[in-house]
Amino acid sequence: MDKLFKKKLFSPYLVSFLSVSIVSILCLFIRNSIDYRIVGYILLVLVSILAIFFKIKPVLLAAVLSSLALDFLFINPYYTLHIDNAEDAFLLVMFFIIALINAVLTNKLRIMQRKIQEEETRAKTLKLYNTLLDSLSHELRTPIAAILGSIDILQQKEVNLSTETQFKLHSEIEKATMKLNYQVENLLNMSRLESGYMQPKFDWCDITEIIHNVCHRLSEETSEHRIKFFIEDNLPLFKLDYGLFEQVIYNLVYNCSQHTPKGATIEIQVKYDVDIDSHIYLIKKCLITISDDGYGFPVDEIDRAFDKFYRFKNSKTGGTGLGLSIVKGFVEAQNGTINLTNNENGGATFKLSFNVDCLPINSLKNE
Repeated sequence: MDKLFKKKLFSPYLVSFLSVSIVSILCLFIRNSIDYRIVGYILLVLVSILAIFFKIKPVLLAAVLSSLALDFLFINPYYTLHIDNAEDAFLLVMFFIIALINAVLTNKLRIMQRKIQEEETRAKTLKLYNTLLDSLSHELRTPIAAILGSIDILQQKEVNLSTETQFKLHSEIEKATMKLNYQVENLLNMSRLESGYMQPKFDWCDITEIIHNVCHRLSEETSEHRIKFFIEDNLPLFKLDYGLFEQVIYNLVYNCSQHTPKGATIEIQVKYDVDIDSHIYLIKKCLITISDDGYGFPVDEIDRAFDKFYRFKNSKTGGTGLGLSIVKGFVEAQNGTINLTNNENGGATFKLSFNVDCLPINSLKNE
């Protein structure tokens, strides 16, 4: 009932009526000080403003009411629709025609803009859909083909497979399954970000443990890379979302492993810092830097690194372009920021900063 009342209260027709009435009453107080033609201009501007926000019918109502108000209140003789001279009659007719044309043209312009926006949105959606479909057709097909191929070989009874061969096939299945799971997780995570259903569950996290767990999970992908850790001793526990933070580190390290040459070095640095703001409040920060000495990012495209579905022009085949956009979304969901720069000597650096609560490990010794 309340919603229905509010809908009627803010009806475009009612707003048009009230707008013309209020402006007319205000002008009535200074009727003797200004020319009635100026009042006509004011009412014409009012109709133009209403045409920006409302559809054609409420605007037409405003145009008719404005013409009647101009004639009844401001053109001599007052308080009658009678007009003494042809000049005023012509002025009133022209006022109504201009207001009408203005309303119609503005309405058509709004319709055209809406159609253009819809077409642009449709084209953008189609482009994203084609990009995603093209990426997934490769990214999902490859691990699925590896899984099916390995299972097919293992199921062939007439072929005697050695223990080593069986182990390799099982390893291939595991690797392909992990890759498939990574792509599906990225899609699900992006859906969560897009829907706005992202509610971090903050709890005390051991950052060092999370980073080492992620690197262990990616040991296969980073087997031909060197990973160096620069983690401060006695780091406090930070209040973050364990799952989101783990996914952030996973995506960044995985991205470094996939876009750097064999033998490249990946450095992971974690620091704890305290800032003092203008109100002399202590701001506790968890600072994480992940860098590599690979190829870096194209200078003219680096600003689009975190765009959804964006893949660099010279990037290798594959990839959905979701990994880094998910990283940005997950970092911001935890009150953090992320920055990407190219290194002077090659490679790229991701800098993450989280404003967090912290709990010194020393305080847990007596518990």
